[in-house]
Amino acid sequence: MYVIVVGGGKVGYYLTKELLAAGHELVLLEKDPRRARQIADEIGSVVLGRDGCEGSHLEEAGAARAAIVAAVTGDDEDNLVVCQMAKHHFAVPRTIARVNNPANEALFRELGVDEIISPTRTALAAIEQDIPVHELLHLAQLEGGELELVEALVEAGAPAIGRTAMDVHSGDCCTLFSIIRGDRVLRIRPDTLFLEGDKVLALARLDCEGELRNQLIGSGTGEPSAA
Repeated sequence: MYVIVVGGGKVGYYLTKELLAAGHELVLLEKDPRRARQIADEIGSVVLGRDGCEGSHLEEAGAARAAIVAAVTGDDEDNLVVCQMAKHHFAVPRTIARVNNPANEALFRELGVDEIISPTRTALAAIEQDIPVHELLHLAQLEGGELELVEALVEAGAPAIGRTAMDVHSGDCCTLFSIIRGDRVLRIRPDTLFLEGDKVLALARLDCEGELRNQLIGSGTGEPSAA
């Protein structure tokens, strides 16, 4: 598989090394000549000292035959420009972009970037798993970012305790589908009773998450929300 990596920072450097080790054919574009030479001295002629935001440089790198273009620079705007050119000017089947500011994720998806890498969101998810908070844990985005796979931990005092799934009013834009209870995974039915310690998995639209949180977890003030 032929891959073009744009950005020779730490992410691009290690990504290139791993792809080469896996036997893929690729070119790395890095606009800083000094950094490009430094990487080329270690991994060879696959490195070009070019700005991947320039269409002519993508063409020189062989974008017309690339299966994937991965833009992993530290600049969100540059990564979006690279992916847009790869998709619309060279018909690259798959584009991957690093997104440093989570606020930009919706725009990237709207403009057709196939895969988003968000170091900030990944770190946040890891922190949320270890620090109990009265919030939903966001596990993944689905359907072009319109739906979220979320997890709610039903802790002591949560309004969901002792209620059934039928009693939890989360609106038509949310589906409760599974409970992790100890080492068991249970399918949620209308008569399923929520217990302290349950981890509830749901699919929800962003505009419904507040109500879902209030129904399952509570307001975070130490007092259960009204049903």
